[in-house]
Amino acid sequence: MKAFPPPRKRLGQHFLTDPRILGRIVDALAPTADETVIEIGPGRGALTDVLMQRAGRVIAIELDRDLAPLLRERYASDPRLTVIERDVLGVSFGEAAGGPYVVAGNVPYNITTPILFHALKRPRPMRAVYLVQREVAERVVAPPGSEAYGALSANVQCVAMAELVFKVPAGAFQPPPKVESAVLRISPLADPVVTEEEEDRYRALVQAAFGLRRKQLRRVVRTVCSLGAEAAEAVVAAAGLDPEARPEVLTPTDFARLLRASRA
Repeated sequence: MKAFPPPRKRLGQHFLTDPRILGRIVDALAPTADETVIEIGPGRGALTDVLMQRAGRVIAIELDRDLAPLLRERYASDPRLTVIERDVLGVSFGEAAGGPYVVAGNVPYNITTPILFHALKRPRPMRAVYLVQREVAERVVAPPGSEAYGALSANVQCVAMAELVFKVPAGAFQPPPKVESAVLRISPLADPVVTEEEEDRYRALVQAAFGLRRKQLRRVVRTVCSLGAEAAEAVVAAAGLDPEARPEVLTPTDFARLLRASRA
């Protein structure tokens, strides 16, 4: 087999090499012998190898034109592995899996948020486990009112339960990143806070509100919804919220009520 090419900086490549941590990531995903795993960014295949021992099928999505053929060659005799050589953001996970699926991946830090949201498009995975920058994981799981709580937290938590499973030191990677990492598990909710039709509007409202996170809710609604003072107060009242509250204390359910009140 050919030697691996050096990590590509432009692709944000940091390869996890610690076998104990690789095993813990797969344990956190807990794939079964009849499940399909979508693996994001398999790289040199270290996580792929462990997934192949536990899952029924693995669909590995790899952008690197040098690494994808090596992985394909390594598993040439095993039809359970499919390698898709494309940008992950251009792949429909549901179409690729052809049925229920789970997701795992060592996510490039420079496109973590777009990947998280891409993986939450319907049909959603049954569960997903990501190796991400620790700061991002902490933001995703942050509760309302905490310093780390923001648009990312509210947008993920409206459709899924998020857990920071464990932290990973920089030394577990080659080359070591300049930041610490963490394993994040996301489990879509059977009964999301918003409907499929509301998701895009909800996300836009949350993004706009957190752009004014230090403002009182009455001012946020006036600005975001282009309303006069009286109309804005009426929307906040209809949502059952405190007009003096700030976006950083609103739960995903609060934002959903505000969205519906603003369209009533």
